[in-house]
Amino acid sequence: MAHESQLQAKRPVSTALAGPYGHPFHPILVTVPIGAWVAGLVFDIASHAVHRPGFLTQSSEWLIAVGVIGALLAAMVGFLDLFAIPAGTRAFRTALVHMTLNLLVTAAYVVNFLWRHGDYTTGRSVGTGPLVLSAVSVAALAVSGFLGGKLAYRYGVRVADEHTQADGYTPPVSGRGSTCTPA
Repeated sequence: MAHESQLQAKRPVSTALAGPYGHPFHPILVTVPIGAWVAGLVFDIASHAVHRPGFLTQSSEWLIAVGVIGALLAAMVGFLDLFAIPAGTRAFRTALVHMTLNLLVTAAYVVNFLWRHGDYTTGRSVGTGPLVLSAVSVAALAVSGFLGGKLAYRYGVRVADEHTQADGYTPPVSGRGSTCTPA
């Protein structure tokens, strides 16, 4: 039987803003900055391997900007999920570290964007400093993603409770056929 604090962490603070029960918006929104920043790092590295890197360096800069905007949107919804977790719990402490890492990574990418802003006009590959900052930021993002996964998959934050999940594993009622239909 789940404790009241576990059930509290599964329910949204605001369904309209954070997503309905069992379908939080935060995990889907984080795919934007993760994808943009990882692609940006790939473009940074590739800019050192091509003859004319200007397009790659410009694309990387704008991928960083898209990632920052996506991270800010994900953070707003993530704050709502944080408020659903009871303070003083392991889940809450994990969420605070997850949030802090994400805010630091986002700040690092703002610095990275400003550092390289307009550098693509030189036609050169991405500088060593911005490249290293991107690599370190992606590594920190991986640690934060691990913690986010721990929140969802180990602590069940904003995940449907076992009773609700069990509905997906019950066989169909006799006489209704055996075809599977999505919920």
